[in-house]
Amino acid sequence: MDRTGSTTPAAGAPLGLPELNAVVDRVRASVESVIEGKPEAVRLALTVMLAEGHLLLEDVPGVGKTMLAKALARSVDFTVRRIQFTPDLLPSDVTGTNVFDQQRMDFEFRPGAIFAQIVVGDEINRASPKTQSALLESMAERQVTIDGTTYELPSPFMVIATQNPVEMEGTYPLPEAQRDRFMARISIGYPSPEAELAMLDVHGGASPLDDLQPVAHAADVLKLIDLVRTVHVADSVRRYAVDLVTATRTSPELRLGASPRATLHLIRAARAAAALQGRDYVVPDDIQALAVPVLAHRLLPTAEAQLNRRGAEQIVQELVHRLPVPQGR
Repeated sequence: MDRTGSTTPAAGAPLGLPELNAVVDRVRASVESVIEGKPEAVRLALTVMLAEGHLLLEDVPGVGKTMLAKALARSVDFTVRRIQFTPDLLPSDVTGTNVFDQQRMDFEFRPGAIFAQIVVGDEINRASPKTQSALLESMAERQVTIDGTTYELPSPFMVIATQNPVEMEGTYPLPEAQRDRFMARISIGYPSPEAELAMLDVHGGASPLDDLQPVAHAADVLKLIDLVRTVHVADSVRRYAVDLVTATRTSPELRLGASPRATLHLIRAARAAAALQGRDYVVPDDIQALAVPVLAHRLLPTAEAQLNRRGAEQIVQELVHRLPVPQGR
């Protein structure tokens, strides 16, 4: 066992499902020592990380969105950068820029905050659309292009963004193209009274983030990501995922359905969810459990559906219940 508490095989050795669960259990325990009473939100965050996706945390202020992002980032020895999105933030602050070096008489590239393995974007909807768009290339292709030169981002690379959906003054809603690049959206919600009491004990004196130490290596996470890619998805389950996404495109209550990228994200997330449960194959239950967090934020209900107070989450749940479930695996 090393300083991170790792009992996984030495570098270069392949990891299996037991080792995956051992690493994930340590990371989960570390994050849950900070986030009280929200195991489902933590599990979804870990699922997105192992599926090589990006995470959008959308909820009211003060429920722990930024705390969850920071706790996940600090629980693994990733390189971490935090960006506080504000209206005056420039795209070059995110991606970097070329600066003229008078000694060398040449331009030198100064990397921006995006050059980290985990980028925590706080209140992303407070930045201007021009600055928000600076993230599009990096989130889709894991690279940044500045003045015609392309720079690769570190691996793994994950954006964890937070936004407040209630107070809209001074905000710029994320365009559909950018929301589509987030694999999943999580709403943490208010804690139970018992969890809030426990939070007062843990957070009352000092922030538990101050004492949080990495419990896993970034190299371990990379191996786990490779392992998740090998999880089997049967043809019937693939067809089920495609049928579910297609149903969002034909629903009379939706004016914008899910994209092909959504189908890909749904399968990737299902692979990670199956691996976290110790299975090397995906079952329809994995697709059903992830349908709302993976699909709902990409959809736009019609005006009539909104007047009837029917949100995208409710519509997706009804589509899941209505669609025939394939048998077997």
